[in-house]
Amino acid sequence: MAEFEILHGALFAGIGAGSKGFNDARPDIGTARGRFRCLGGIDVDPAAVADFGRIAGVPGTLLDLFDRDQYRAFHGCEPPAGWREATTTDIHRAFGGERPHIVFLSAPCKGFSGLMAESKSRTDKYVALNRLTERGVMLCLEAYKDDPVELFVFENVPRIMTRGRHLLDRITALFRAYGYHVAETTHDCGELGNLAQSRKRFLMVSRHAEKVPPFLYEPVKRPLRAVGDVLGRMPLAGDVERAGPMHRVPALQWKTWVRLAFVEAGSDWRSLNRLAIEDGMLRDYLIVPERRGGFLGVRRWEDPSGTVAGESLPSNGAFSVADMRPAAGAAQYQQFGVMRMADTAGAVIGVKSPGQGTFSIADPRHGGPAKHNNEFRIVPWAGAAGAVTSAHGTGQCVQDIRAAGGFEGAGKYRVTGYGEPAGTVIARSDTGQGAYAVADPRPANQRQAGDAYVTNGHYGVVPWNGTSGAVSAAAGHDNGRWSVADPRLPGERENLVCRITSLDGTWHRPFTTLELAALQSLVDPEEKFELDGLSDQAWRERIGNAVPPAAARAIAEEMGRTLLLAWTGQTFALSSMPIWVRDVAVAMSLPGEVAHA
Repeated sequence: MAEFEILHGALFAGIGAGSKGFNDARPDIGTARGRFRCLGGIDVDPAAVADFGRIAGVPGTLLDLFDRDQYRAFHGCEPPAGWREATTTDIHRAFGGERPHIVFLSAPCKGFSGLMAESKSRTDKYVALNRLTERGVMLCLEAYKDDPVELFVFENVPRIMTRGRHLLDRITALFRAYGYHVAETTHDCGELGNLAQSRKRFLMVSRHAEKVPPFLYEPVKRPLRAVGDVLGRMPLAGDVERAGPMHRVPALQWKTWVRLAFVEAGSDWRSLNRLAIEDGMLRDYLIVPERRGGFLGVRRWEDPSGTVAGESLPSNGAFSVADMRPAAGAAQYQQFGVMRMADTAGAVIGVKSPGQGTFSIADPRHGGPAKHNNEFRIVPWAGAAGAVTSAHGTGQCVQDIRAAGGFEGAGKYRVTGYGEPAGTVIARSDTGQGAYAVADPRPANQRQAGDAYVTNGHYGVVPWNGTSGAVSAAAGHDNGRWSVADPRLPGERENLVCRITSLDGTWHRPFTTLELAALQSLVDPEEKFELDGLSDQAWRERIGNAVPPAAARAIAEEMGRTLLLAWTGQTFALSSMPIWVRDVAVAMSLPGEVAHA
């Protein structure tokens, strides 16, 4: 077979994900086969340029494509000493002095994103950022005006077709002035790349009329996959020893973890509206620390039991079972959205917070020992208690959040405030008969001359930062200071990594950064992967800005087939897919004539 080398380069190249997809493409037509080679990429972010070298396989170029007016408008100041406007010579240098056959552009899209208010997108700063695409196209067209690039593909968010209509019209006119046919379409990158995410994108494709007479067809569409098809092949989130630092679970505020846990799998924040709240507290649920193995140990449903002993009680071994049979949820997506493992992910974007969209997953996997220091589960208030034993120790109590007078027998075991009057003293004045205990705020062990004897006996509690006494053989909660005041239920705004078992038995958690990279097809699920730097936020932004390599490969293969047709003298190929960039009849009969798409 005849093999042709297809050269490609990228403007606003990012981490090189799109270039990686082009490198992987293997188009063929008849006996002609194409192989792509990357000439380089241009970006203004040093970390992205460093990543580009590793991912695309060739060095990237750090270059600011702003003109001076755009720089001032975007940054609000004059450029630093030594800064200069990029020229066509810089474009030639970035591509190693060779001419690309295809130029791929994925320009900054913040100004067109639905995440930004339209009023803000119209400020001078973002108008300058939006116009960066036009300047990049102009520099590239001028750089190769004597030997034009055969194909251009410009990728952005779909909203550019409305917010950026005036800009697209100018870019289209620019391409046509240099002899190109132009087409605008929208595609789902998930369908092009057979991904486990739906990612709607705008694509403008330009074909040089004289150098590339054959039509350019749209890529084949494939079904979306379930997110579990990808994540199920990866180590459990948080297993950084096997998967590396990008697989750590993001630290979220405690209140965010709790909100996620109550979102039904496949749904979003609207699940929270079904919770009953009284006096600012959940009426029907408690959140309790997860029980451990050993004393008061709880077996997982799928684990084997230990040896059945003559005294198989909860308080002397792992003789309880966690029976958590999951229920199904409805499918919606919004703020605090939680996906099932069988669902398809939405577009991977630069934000990282679960509160900004459906960026969490109901993960039913949790084999082996605890993965984190903080593990909790949600239990219904009306649910069944664990086994009642004669040793009423820790783990055998319940936090009753109901108002004191709201139910029958409210006085039983009630504690009188230190500043409140006592109730009537009766013959049965003990703690089981009414409010005959008092909350004494005075420190227990600060004795002075003349004080009564203070004991550390029954139900003694050691402060978290205190020292335990000698451990005796008969240590029990009711015969000494054998309980501890554990303050580790976090504050609502405290950032931490924890696992809360939700009502459906799964762990609702945000995607790890590595999982986002795998959903973008940047990395195989079984592989380790690292980007430049140490910041999860910066990694996520660069991953979210990336073009999925699998989708880029599908686009590149169609472009490659069109180039092979042109280079082998063919002008037509049968395809069941729609024509992407079509010329009018006059362009077929009048070479060199500029025709409009």
